[in-house]
Amino acid sequence: MPVLRSPLSSALAAPSPVELNRILRMEVPVIVKLADRKLTLQEVMRLGPGAIIEFFKASDQPLELLINNKTIAIGEAVKVGENFGLKITQIGDVREIIKTLGQR
Repeated sequence: MPVLRSPLSSALAAPSPVELNRILRMEVPVIVKLADRKLTLQEVMRLGPGAIIEFFKASDQPLELLINNKTIAIGEAVKVGENFGLKITQIGDVREIIKTLGQR
């Protein structure tokens, strides 16, 4: 007797090695979140060159590393030559990270 698979069970099946290799080569946007704040539309309309937006986060607090708009790690700002970098101090479980990246 043939085994019937529901679309749900096939969607949860482990990817083949070829699929996994293709997935692992995908490029994803990496964002380092300094801070966030809400502004009124009126305040946004008044922004211009030289405007300063104050964020209520101390400069020594950790920064968030986001993939697919989801925080996967935190770290601290570092200087790499003349560039900015992020030294990761904590990262989540890799399997859980991968699972959440596919969720919206």
